[in-house]
Amino acid sequence: MRLDTETMSRFRHAAAAGEGTSTLAPAVTRPVASYLAEAAPALLTLLESDNAVGELEERLVECARQAERQVNFPLFGHRSPTREECGQEVEVDGCAEPITRAMLLGQQKHALALECVHQVLEELWPSPFSLEQRYRYYPNARFVETVSRQEEARLIAQGCTRELWRTIKPDIVLHADRNLMKAALILELKFPCPDTNTPRWREYGENSAYANSNQGDIYKEALGGEALIVSPRMGLVP
Repeated sequence: MRLDTETMSRFRHAAAAGEGTSTLAPAVTRPVASYLAEAAPALLTLLESDNAVGELEERLVECARQAERQVNFPLFGHRSPTREECGQEVEVDGCAEPITRAMLLGQQKHALALECVHQVLEELWPSPFSLEQRYRYYPNARFVETVSRQEEARLIAQGCTRELWRTIKPDIVLHADRNLMKAALILELKFPCPDTNTPRWREYGENSAYANSNQGDIYKEALGGEALIVSPRMGLVP
């Protein structure tokens, strides 16, 4: 489900009225060693200092926290949705499958967080990066290729989603150089609902091309680099 411009504007306006937040996280100076520098030491070479890695970490996490506030505030004020509210069925999709409030909130928060992430990476990341790039990955051959947005849209429009069966779509991929098939770091945004739930990698089911694995493992296997979850409450987690 995609958010229309009017809906996105409404969320931003309500959040700004309630908390005075902006769409870009503020710069933060962090003089101590960051978790990101420990988990992905290659970033120290690319960003040249632990402070720079720490600032990147802080601002990416703040993007997730800001999106959480911006979406929650118009609906719940200064509180988070309850477990019961998260589980409510609020819509159905095109196949008449129910969409829970947790799913809808997650989609909305993802969209806002990725806008913020794009701005942060344009400012702080010195190499190429990819947002919501779909890849086709063949585990047995250890072969990965990109799926263009045009091909993805065409297959979905034609109902040929089986063609997307052997694909992955990480939220954020930071590349060390111009090789867009390799990652220095992979990040996945997770917005648990309720927020007391622990953010987790999605497990692939038996009918998946990646059965008995989870998102993080397959992302690392396909693209290399470390894979981490970004969540509002817990920050970066493996």
